[in-house]
Amino acid sequence: MSVLTPIAVPPRPAVAPRVVAKAWIFAFLAANVMLATVFFALGDLSDDPLISAGRLAGIYAAQAMAVQLLLVARLPWLDRRLGMDRLTSWHRWTGFSLLWLLVAHVVLVVVGYAGIERTNAADELVQLANTTEGILRAIVAFALILVVGAASARFARKRMAYETWHFVHLYTYAAVVLAFTHQIAVGQSFASHPAARAYWWTLWLGAGLAVLAGRVLLPLRRNLRHRLRVVAVVPESPDTVSVYMTGRDLDRLPARAGQFFLWRFLTRERWWQANPFSLSAAPDGRTLRLTAKAVGSSSASLRSLPIGTRVFAEGPYGAFTTIHQQRPNALLVAGGVGITPIRALLEDVSGHVVLLYRVRTPADAVLLPELHALAKTRGAVVHVLSGPSDLHGPHGPVLGPAALHALVPDIGDRDVFVCGPPGMTSAVLRSLRELRVPGTQVHAERFSLAA
Repeated sequence: MSVLTPIAVPPRPAVAPRVVAKAWIFAFLAANVMLATVFFALGDLSDDPLISAGRLAGIYAAQAMAVQLLLVARLPWLDRRLGMDRLTSWHRWTGFSLLWLLVAHVVLVVVGYAGIERTNAADELVQLANTTEGILRAIVAFALILVVGAASARFARKRMAYETWHFVHLYTYAAVVLAFTHQIAVGQSFASHPAARAYWWTLWLGAGLAVLAGRVLLPLRRNLRHRLRVVAVVPESPDTVSVYMTGRDLDRLPARAGQFFLWRFLTRERWWQANPFSLSAAPDGRTLRLTAKAVGSSSASLRSLPIGTRVFAEGPYGAFTTIHQQRPNALLVAGGVGITPIRALLEDVSGHVVLLYRVRTPADAVLLPELHALAKTRGAVVHVLSGPSDLHGPHGPVLGPAALHALVPDIGDRDVFVCGPPGMTSAVLRSLRELRVPGTQVHAERFSLAA
């Protein structure tokens, strides 16, 4: 008679991986701000305080633009430790900081020169554009950044298809090139000292090469090597389907349970669409599987994918993996189709596991037979919590702090992995804060990005 035992807990790093990554990023930013400020003081000061302040704002804007590129370069080391959702959030806030720095740069410099020339700001801007090399390019770059910033606002983003939003953001690369040529042409800190020129060339080339490597070369290399293709399409429910893929040397693909890819299925109708879907089973070196719910025309059409379809996959992405597990045991919380990365994690997470699966009706609980089979094999506990979004039980809201503590009394001693719709995820995170579960033990992925 076999004895069910949880997966053994592997050795954990002394410092959490995301803490290490954050420390490196903050050290990088601090060093760059210090260097840029020193080079500014050496060569970019003006007798007019407005012009000096405007130039300094422009220097910091140039740094913010380079950081923007690094945040979206999808570098594996950063992505595995911080996750695309956190990097995307930082990219968004850096973008708005960049926008305001550019506004300050333009306004302060133009007003400063207008004061010296004793003219109005509009006339001074036209005069600078007509007489100073690089200014017109800077104006075009500023206009492109304004367009991208407007498209990134929440009200605009919600009304825009992903492909349209992505196309608009490609203008950022044109703005980067124009801004750099403007800096070369008129940037005093760029021309003031050989060390300053070396610094700025290194920063801009490093950021550009990072984007080229992470967004183009690495995906091309992996796809040429692994050559994924569809081998099975299996309906899991009336509105949910699993797609199985195989390829070459998949044991060398650095994918982990909980991660996701941007998938392009190379049919005539779909090749131009890149959709993010999580792996719904831990990679086994032979096949990859995604499971998707029909929430739009793109995911609904997966059911009709021809067997043998070639697949171009960008990834793996995401920090929602067991490399961040700090405690011996774990709690997994899934909502709706957010069960897909959670189901994969159930194979990989260490120690004793409790799984809470929140669905509107029992029929919505896809992959449930697999979950029960895995739970039986490894001695885990599965609770399916079905009912409307405002469902209350004996301890209040079913995912409230009292209910979570009743279901998992030792919740404070477990790592908690949460994946589901943004509203559910936010509610669970609030409950965990009320229960004083340490933040280093909480790992969340909002399924609006990774699903």
